Amino acid sequence: MDYFAFLSDPTAWIALATLIVMEVVLGIDNLIFISILTNKLPRAQQKRARRLGISAALVMRIALLSTIAVIVSLTAPVFTAFGHAFSWRDMILIAGGLFLVWKATKEIHHNVDPSHPEGDFVTETVSMSMGAAVVQILLLDLVFSIDSIITAVGMTDEIAIMVIAVLVAVATMMLAAEPLSRFIAANPTIVMLALGFLLMIGTTLIADGFGYHVPKGYIYAAMGFSAFVEGLNMLSRRRVAKKKPQKA
Repeated sequence: MDYFAFLSDPTAWIALATLIVMEVVLGIDNLIFISILTNKLPRAQQKRARRLGISAALVMRIALLSTIAVIVSLTAPVFTAFGHAFSWRDMILIAGGLFLVWKATKEIHHNVDPSHPEGDFVTETVSMSMGAAVVQILLLDLVFSIDSIITAVGMTDEIAIMVIAVLVAVATMMLAAEPLSRFIAANPTIVMLALGFLLMIGTTLIADGFGYHVPKGYIYAAMGFSAFVEGLNMLSRRRVAKKKPQKA
């Protein structure tokens, strides 16, 4: 069986490009979570934890692709409640969304309450082991992976195309993880913005699980606009900081 016969099909290349973009964009959610989570570890362990988490996520996604028939069957209704037929996919999305909302709310509380016994989120390390961080990364990646694979099946039935898209997306995450983590750690206001993103993503996952689909374009447009406004605020703060010594 020729797994690369699709290379001669122009429509397959379009599907591949679309899937790569989709996987990279979906990876942004994961990357924000990974950056915030691993920044809580001792500095010596942060880089290793990020690589371990992303590498394990790659292995898990490839493994999930090998069971694609099972993944697709997760959309079949299991029970009906509140007028909505819930599938395993819906329940996984709801569980993942609740986890994200809980995690983001907890970290926002650590940020807002400086007298909290566990310390400030940015300047102090909250007790967490590398194993716990990697497990949480994998749990969340499982939610996003199942959702993205089900979406990918609607675009192509070529496993090779899906594998290539996943490899490119994970490679991009690996390259961007370090700079993004350093940027978040160096800018406390970005931490709060990123946690706000996680709250929004968690809420949309819960809504999706209950049958209320929010177009991804709206979510990323809101994130992009918020990031743009925060960028202007950062630029303003830097200019004010540069002018202060001149007045002295």
